[in-house]
Amino acid sequence: MTLRLVLGCGSVGRQLAVDEGSRTHVVTENEHRVETLRANGIAATLGDPTDAGVVAEVSFDPDTVVVGSDDSERNCEIAAFAADAFPDARLFAFAGQEATDAQTERLRKLVDDVHDPAAAISSFLLDSVGEDGLRSRRLMRVLHNVESPLAVFAHDNPDPDAIASALALARIAQRAGIETTACYFGEISHQENRALVNLLDLELQTFDSPEELPPFGSIALVDHSRPGINDQLPPETDIDIVIDHHPPRAPVEASFVDMRSDVGSTSTLLVEYLRKLGIDPPPELATALLFGIQVDTDDFSREVATNDFEAAASLVPSVDTATLERIESPRVSVETMEILASAIVNQDVRDGVLSSYVGTISDRDALAQAADQLLTMEDVETTLIFGTMDDTVFASARARRTELDLGEALREAFDQIGSAGGHANMAGAQIPVGVLIDEGEADTAIQDVISERFFETVGVGTDVVPAAVYAKDTHLGLAEALPDHDETNNSD
Repeated sequence: MTLRLVLGCGSVGRQLAVDEGSRTHVVTENEHRVETLRANGIAATLGDPTDAGVVAEVSFDPDTVVVGSDDSERNCEIAAFAADAFPDARLFAFAGQEATDAQTERLRKLVDDVHDPAAAISSFLLDSVGEDGLRSRRLMRVLHNVESPLAVFAHDNPDPDAIASALALARIAQRAGIETTACYFGEISHQENRALVNLLDLELQTFDSPEELPPFGSIALVDHSRPGINDQLPPETDIDIVIDHHPPRAPVEASFVDMRSDVGSTSTLLVEYLRKLGIDPPPELATALLFGIQVDTDDFSREVATNDFEAAASLVPSVDTATLERIESPRVSVETMEILASAIVNQDVRDGVLSSYVGTISDRDALAQAADQLLTMEDVETTLIFGTMDDTVFASARARRTELDLGEALREAFDQIGSAGGHANMAGAQIPVGVLIDEGEADTAIQDVISERFFETVGVGTDVVPAAVYAKDTHLGLAEALPDHDETNNSD
């Protein structure tokens, strides 16, 4: 918390005195202002702000001193006193209502930062009409007009980026006076994700099916962009707000749409909104947002942008670092270790591309962890780990080959027979088992079909393509009835 001393309290000093993010003491000669400040619970002393005896009544050593009178000449006198009395503090000065060039120059020699009304208004206007400022104002305008209550949906089985983004948008909506619930379908199974929610005591509502949904007045989507695609909302659901960092595969319809694939996480976009709207995230939200950025950028090593670093840096002062360390080192489930072991045993590596079928699973997130772990193996540049659950093959892929766009590769390989999507270095797919093998066929045939299609798509040469690949091409006509799935769980 900032320890702020305000010396002189004109219009600017008064605004700074009521900042919630600091402990403040005001010294001013304005008796009415002292009474008003005290009535609002702010420590204030009536007296000369250049009198050392009066200033000595302040109960703390300030790390920031603000010269806030409206009188330009008086501010020069106060600044000279503050520079001598508080040499280790950061000094800010308001130039005053009608400061001359000479007075402004005197202040610049005494303090760290000088702000004059003309520059402040200019900066405010430029910030407001800038692209980020326009987006923030449009978002708030939409929020002020949506029907309450608002449901902010993360994608199914949400990862940290989706969880944090949903909670951040919910907080912004609450600022607009909208009753809001952050929610999702499925379950949070990854041990890090469970630790995130449990240790930070994050409030999210889960639903098993659309039939369970209460009558929400409006719907927002974060970290995915279309209803019925990676969530269980009916595809015809009207959407009011979409904020996502995945590239869209089809037109997105909503009153407000912000889709920027040039950043590493949706959390980064939400941090920008919080900053522009002057909303300070509490420690639990700041911690969740930072973890969301870390996970989606693989600790700032994958598809990371300048915005991601800036967003993370702005969060650090509010982050609960002790809890974050516990989240980053959770216990690993037995099934995760078993799936990792199966992926190693069943690996098929060709020219740096690894494919592995791990059989029946109950935890989709374990596939992503195995794909990440096997990517660290020597001479492996691309991994595809897949398993079967509920008559569906789920696949997670990772790559560090700069010439390969993994998301496009999986779409090319599997979109006709299922759904796939993702980013250049991280992607996933879902394919109905019935499209891959006929009833009664050996389960191992799944590995042949998936692996060979993938190897062929990424350009790994094979001498013989198994007949199963050609046989199952006859099923492609069935794929037209399948949903066009453009994104998958980020943990994929």
